[in-house]
Amino acid sequence: MLRRILASSRYLVLIAVVGTFVGAITLLVYEAMVIANVVMDLIREGSASPKDAKSLAVGLIQAVDVFLIAIAAYIISLSLYALFVDDTLPLPRWLQVHDLEDLKANVVSVVIAVLAVLFLAEAVGWDDTRDILGFGAALALVIVALTFFLMSKKGKSKD
Repeated sequence: MLRRILASSRYLVLIAVVGTFVGAITLLVYEAMVIANVVMDLIREGSASPKDAKSLAVGLIQAVDVFLIAIAAYIISLSLYALFVDDTLPLPRWLQVHDLEDLKANVVSVVIAVLAVLFLAEAVGWDDTRDILGFGAALALVIVALTFFLMSKKGKSKD
């Protein structure tokens, strides 16, 4: 009896699956609405200055950042479902997970992209008042560490 309870307890992961899936959809829809509002405001105001263009570019880069975070939540949702509930879920080859290491690698890859986009937003919006070099160096250090993590996992999987 305990064995059956423990075996079926894996379905508790559905809480995380549903939570991350709903979170991903919510972020995607919300950010799409933000972009639609920005475009509508831009059309209504009809202004087109270099300052407005820079502001729009920063906003778009920040939207990409939010979309990437939503994609990370979506990947986590699909991966947890495939790992704990149904390993026959049809997924593209690059998204297939066979263990938690595969899931971590997918999430770390998205985190690296998010950090790169975060720096891009800061660089485009830079106004000489912040230390962008220190910020960039700190992000670069984190990205190098995460890349090392990914490379070490790939090296171990070949063994």
